[in-house]
Amino acid sequence: MVITGASSGFGAEIAKLFNKENYPMLLLGRRTEKIYALPLDFDQVLVDSVDVTDEQAFKASIAVAEEKFGKTDLLVNNAGVMLLGNVQSQSPLEWKTMMDTNVLGVLNGMQAVLADMVERKHGTIINMSSLAGRKTFTNHAAYVASKFGVHGLSETIREEVSKDNVRVSLVAPGAAETELLTHVTDTSALSDYQAWKETMGGITLDPVHVAEVVKFIYDMPQEVNIREIDIAATRQDG
Repeated sequence: MVITGASSGFGAEIAKLFNKENYPMLLLGRRTEKIYALPLDFDQVLVDSVDVTDEQAFKASIAVAEEKFGKTDLLVNNAGVMLLGNVQSQSPLEWKTMMDTNVLGVLNGMQAVLADMVERKHGTIINMSSLAGRKTFTNHAAYVASKFGVHGLSETIREEVSKDNVRVSLVAPGAAETELLTHVTDTSALSDYQAWKETMGGITLDPVHVAEVVKFIYDMPQEVNIREIDIAATRQDG
């Protein structure tokens, strides 16, 4: 299995959960030191520093892992960037960063593994999107656009490969205790987000439960595809 964005948040929790059952894994992230610091048994784990926007590096890393472990049976496209900001003042460079990582990075991963999955009539891709791929949030315009894109591409490709018994599924978490906010440069948008978080009691969704959802989807028989699961803290209103 391949997990992108494995150094923290959802990716790290997914890696820990599958590692407990000794799945061979390729863990990808730009901060490999954080991956190596995770409480994992690395006997069946390869770690690589790969930016998912680099199509060739992404494919090459998967090829190395497949040479060692066999063909990819599960790809979790988890790498993502959330840069909040009002569209009237936000830098277009931040829009591009989100589109490149959140949309093109997902497409790069899917393209790298789909041909083999279709040929084998077996395989699962789980794309990590967001509730922002289903509804709007203030100061999230470009992020919402990227996650609506993930929803759209996931359903399109699911339809295309369904006849080949390949599963494409989507997990859409709400606000969660991850590092996504650490890259936000708009202090006003960040302040508004923190105020919203306080309405939920100051704590949002634990990433452990998102990992459990991913495992639940994968553990279903190949002939069963849970197309989408939306998950959020009970107290999240939006």
